[in-house]
Amino acid sequence: MTCSIDVYLEEGCGRCKLTATPACKVVKWQKELKALRQLVLNTDLQETVKWGVPCYVLNGKNVVLIHAFKDYCALLFMKGSLMRNDHGLMIQQTEQVQAGRQMRFTDLQQIQAHEADIMQSLYEAIDLEKSGKKIAFKPVEAYTVPQEFTEYCAQDAVFEKAFKALTPGRQKGYLLYFAGAKQSKTRLDRIQKYHQAILSGKGLND
Repeated sequence: MTCSIDVYLEEGCGRCKLTATPACKVVKWQKELKALRQLVLNTDLQETVKWGVPCYVLNGKNVVLIHAFKDYCALLFMKGSLMRNDHGLMIQQTEQVQAGRQMRFTDLQQIQAHEADIMQSLYEAIDLEKSGKKIAFKPVEAYTVPQEFTEYCAQDAVFEKAFKALTPGRQKGYLLYFAGAKQSKTRLDRIQKYHQAILSGKGLND
């Protein structure tokens, strides 16, 4: 998998036409991403690729991701909400995110200045995974269900049954996505767009 990550760091994820161009988010943060990768490789985590980005695992469990965005690159700690965050670098992306926490960086010097903090968090994340502690996620019933989705299910029993057969994580992802649209038409458009994916048992990012 290392070769795949090498390609990712040089050219990007390959999912859009910006791949291998200066406009690619990965290419933009190439130096920073390589620096973050090297720090993670100093641990005993195993390097692999998941969701098209570098992922580091312990005994098959995802511990941390490296990924790039338009305005920053980041380490994403999968159980970050359970970590201490003594250095104050951990960020909750949105109020909906229950488990993961990001460390965001906007230049190489910032990463170098916080190397000790990064390594501390990496080892804490490893110890946390070894401890077996779990995130207490909210149940599906606690999520907002848009009226448009309720009405859509009422008109299509097969669709409703398929949605309820999805894993809780997939259900939550869809409900957050559908409810995130401000306009009713947009919410309905999103539901219709993923109609077939739900019937096929797939999640938002499958």
